Amino acid sequence: MIKLTFCLVRLPHLTREAFQDYWLNTHGPLVRSLAEALRIRRYVQLHSADPAISADIRASRSAPDQFDGVAQLWWDSFDDMASARAEEAAPAARALLEDERRFIDLTKSPLWWGEEHVIIGG
Repeated sequence: MIKLTFCLVRLPHLTREAFQDYWLNTHGPLVRSLAEALRIRRYVQLHSADPAISADIRASRSAPDQFDGVAQLWWDSFDDMASARAEEAAPAARALLEDERRFIDLTKSPLWWGEEHVIIGG
């Protein structure tokens, strides 16, 4: 399986709570509705806690500010993802990007492809 990891930073006019509510209750159902067209096998949202909770651990490592959340999406393979029918996948991908622009600061939100190597757990 391949995984897309997307570290999210909210748009400046949104509170963390408003961002996370929109992401969970509006964007999440949109991803679910388009998953078949895009051949997404799994989608997980990791919502950040109050930054004050992580302040000490970030300071001990001189770490940057935390993200507002992390999205993880899985596909069976690059080939499987690419084989999604273009007539369904292209409009679905456009719809997701259009919605992301409503709540994510895309210029500050890195994303990348990777392959998991499980060290502990199943």
